[in-house]
Amino acid sequence: MTSGQQESATLPSNTNEEETEHLISKRRRWLLVDSSARCLAALAQFCLYLPARQQFLLCTLLPHLILYEQYPRRDDYRQRVVCVLSLLCYFAALKFTDKHEWIRVEEDGVGTVGISNFAQEALGDVVYCGLPEVGTQLAQQDEFGALESVKAASELYSPLTGEVVEVNARLADSPGLVNKSCYKDGWLMKMTIANPAELDALMDEVAYERYIRSIED
Repeated sequence: MTSGQQESATLPSNTNEEETEHLISKRRRWLLVDSSARCLAALAQFCLYLPARQQFLLCTLLPHLILYEQYPRRDDYRQRVVCVLSLLCYFAALKFTDKHEWIRVEEDGVGTVGISNFAQEALGDVVYCGLPEVGTQLAQQDEFGALESVKAASELYSPLTGEVVEVNARLADSPGLVNKSCYKDGWLMKMTIANPAELDALMDEVAYERYIRSIED
């Protein structure tokens, strides 16, 4: 017996076809609400173990997943699901240092480096970015530049050993990108990774948020 037949079998025998369709539709809506509630409860438990940014992204993703399950041919729902999943993967790939730099290994094996949101908030409005020249050889924790803001200056330290292959030229005219988009448009430099094992000593986002809380206490 199909699900539609099962639903029809539980309806009163004196209902006409239109009433039957209405009752079946109503029951399906209630099943969807019940399914959504169960998903929300499971998500709430799962989110307890995630950083705040990923908690937000997962909560944003849930309703689109439910809608996509019901309407898999709707391109707008599909695009939203793909977008949020991409963001989750994007932030999951970040590694952090105790000096508040981050690095993300790109598909070509090059590492993109920037500063964390915690660091840019502590600095305030960045007005100047001093970055290294392309070709500069860096050891892990070598100083590679500095950021100046209206209230402070901060040195920058290389998260890994490698060679600088690119710097963010946009920061020369728009240093404020470090504040507005520290994880995307406000990146600082790109470098080769001479010793991938050094990545293991860096913090993922969960460990980094724990580290921030420890230094704020």
